[in-house]
Amino acid sequence: MTEPSEIAGPEPVSGTIDAIARGLAILGGAVMLCASAMVTLSVILRWLRNDGIQGDFEMMQIATAVGVFCFLPLCQLRRGNVFVDTFTQRAPEAFNRWIDALWDLVFGGFAGLIAWRLSLGAMDAIQSRTTSMVLGIPVGWAIALTAALAGFLCVVCLFTAIKRVQVPA
Repeated sequence: MTEPSEIAGPEPVSGTIDAIARGLAILGGAVMLCASAMVTLSVILRWLRNDGIQGDFEMMQIATAVGVFCFLPLCQLRRGNVFVDTFTQRAPEAFNRWIDALWDLVFGGFAGLIAWRLSLGAMDAIQSRTTSMVLGIPVGWAIALTAALAGFLCVVCLFTAIKRVQVPA
């Protein structure tokens, strides 16, 4: 079985891409911490006063979407996504690198498709001034942000695919 340290690799992949991905992951963590604190406070208020924070579920939905898309690029760079190597465990290293690169391209293709569709949804939500039901939060900005993050994930997937097929030094 492969050790996690062998999967992730010890060195950063690229200075700029790695720095952006790490910064986004930290931002995503901060967003999720704030959302978790808000939900915790809302639950405590419901328990104590039978009155929680109005629209907490809407804010949590937005925070979760943004947070997840913030985490995905770093996860891709560090090979933190789930993968199954049952059939290729004993295959040559070069073959496995090409297979991994192929799946990086597939993932990048889907990330690009998601980015494209989210950008169309964001434009529609912004033009129609779509808001959340309880608080009336404009949701177009959150959709646009997730579209941009999905676009960056697509770039990261293409980058990792290229890096996987390069012969190690």
